[in-house]
Amino acid sequence: MNPNPVVAIVGRPNVGKSTLVNRIVGGRKAIVEERPGVTRDRKDFDAEWAGRSFTLVDTGGWLPKAGEGGALDDKVSAQSERAIADADVAILVVDARVGVTSEDDLVADLLRRRSGPTFVAVNKVDHEVHEASIWEFLGLGLGEPMPISALHGRGSADLLDAIVATFPEPEPEDDAPIDEGDKTVAVAIVGRPNVGKSTLFNRLIGEERSVVHDQAGTTRDAIDTVVDTELGPIRFVDTAGMRRKARIDQDTEYYSLVRALKAVDASDVALLVVDSTVGITNQDQRLAERVDAAGCPVVVVLNKWDLLDTAAREDLAYQVETKLRFLGEPPVLRTSALSGQGVHRLLPILATTIHDYRRRVPTREVNLVIRRAQAQHPAPGGARVLYATQGASDPPTFTLFANRELPRTYIRYLENQLRDHLELGSVPVKLRVRKRTD
Repeated sequence: MNPNPVVAIVGRPNVGKSTLVNRIVGGRKAIVEERPGVTRDRKDFDAEWAGRSFTLVDTGGWLPKAGEGGALDDKVSAQSERAIADADVAILVVDARVGVTSEDDLVADLLRRRSGPTFVAVNKVDHEVHEASIWEFLGLGLGEPMPISALHGRGSADLLDAIVATFPEPEPEDDAPIDEGDKTVAVAIVGRPNVGKSTLFNRLIGEERSVVHDQAGTTRDAIDTVVDTELGPIRFVDTAGMRRKARIDQDTEYYSLVRALKAVDASDVALLVVDSTVGITNQDQRLAERVDAAGCPVVVVLNKWDLLDTAAREDLAYQVETKLRFLGEPPVLRTSALSGQGVHRLLPILATTIHDYRRRVPTREVNLVIRRAQAQHPAPGGARVLYATQGASDPPTFTLFANRELPRTYIRYLENQLRDHLELGSVPVKLRVRKRTD
């Protein structure tokens, strides 16, 4: 089966590219704010129009090379150029209220060099009386411009009709596609801003997909890529740096935080990236608690490990043991995302973690552990677990049927016994207690 056509939305900053993306995909998927530079990485979305599916790519605003002092803008522009090169169809978004700018001319020059179809979407044409202003964009040399209002939806259907008309006819399928969803492992990369998450993400997927720069908060959205590995397909998700809500004073950062937390909730494993030169901070602890509460196993990634001397490494190991004790004994990956040192050890760690996360334990073994635990340390007040079984996996979830309410501390004791004796490693273990009514 042929892959879906790729449609890239490009243009200079603040012309409404992300607003158009949200209009096409039917929801607030791309972050939108009335200032330039909000979108920085390429972001792919599944879209459909007139029964045809395609991949929509949102890009950061393209700008000419800024030279010294403009490294971040140059990287964002490089992402846009990569999207242009990879796309089957390109949409150049321009601003009717501003007119043709020098940056529009330069982006159009890039687009004229490509072989695929290109459309000029003249945005912010909110009423037909403003349509006369679109004709100056003929000078871009990309064909007849199309008036749209991404905010209000005006003209978007005509634009989509024209785009879909360029798609090749789909090939007939002899067999129904096999659903690979259950086989794909989702791994979220989380951490405080500027600890090296995007550098690690790019190292893992083998290309510079996320913009990496020494400015906190560079990644504004959750970026994901599926990589074929010896363990099968793995979806690596790069998330925005998560800070305390009290420090979030911009709408953009708030929505970045929301998407990062959603990415954690939808993941099988989370890589908690820590800056080794800083150590385990209170914010690292809070992030670990949030991930643990989501039922997601944690792999602690000590990035920039190569920058530490022996004494600093020993101190950091002690911090992991004491400050992240509530995680049990999480796997620890000591690495340098920049050089690639230690990254090869991640797949074996993921293999063990995923195995434990998805493990099913026979009921007989579960009850044997519970009986031994109660014999060694009975619950207070005559409370007793009569029967236990594993009700779910991902993470392992056990249901305990008791004759009366169990104290919270005793439930924690049983949880630790199950983890230790069933060799569940560091994955979260959930217990549900049901009071027997007979």
